[in-house]
Amino acid sequence: MTHALDRPAIHLHNARPEETETLARIGLKAWLNGIAPLVPDKVRQGILADNPFLPFLKTLGPAVIVATINGDPVGIGACEHADDTISDIWVAPAFEGRGVGSALVNALETEILDRGYPVAHIQAAALNTRAFRLYRHLGYREESRQISFDPILKIEMEKVGLSKQLQPSA
Repeated sequence: MTHALDRPAIHLHNARPEETETLARIGLKAWLNGIAPLVPDKVRQGILADNPFLPFLKTLGPAVIVATINGDPVGIGACEHADDTISDIWVAPAFEGRGVGSALVNALETEILDRGYPVAHIQAAALNTRAFRLYRHLGYREESRQISFDPILKIEMEKVGLSKQLQPSA
């Protein structure tokens, strides 16, 4: 059993241009681990052929938060539209369960509060049980469930919307 004191320190910083390729690989590995098993093989092959994390990272640039352990990037997170919605949390599979996702979500919640929003929102694929465990552990509650077209995957997918009332730091 790993205790919090045994975990290496997680550091956060804004994405740097020279990290784009590395961060895109992390995003893709996390996607392959968490989402690829939920989609048809044709969709998986398309994502592998045209890594959508590259243009995403190039567009958002320093708005993406990078989590590092021992100086190595291990996860990314973002609010793509700079609003109250966390659009992306991607953690390298080898670093899942070490607090990286929690650190990214907490940092994005702080950004959301700083933008003046009292509630954070996030969506997850309905069958992504690891994501649900994390979000529920962090205090998120399910508020909606619907099948909708995913413009990146180009398929219909059941998504669950979750939200959390944020508390300003004392």
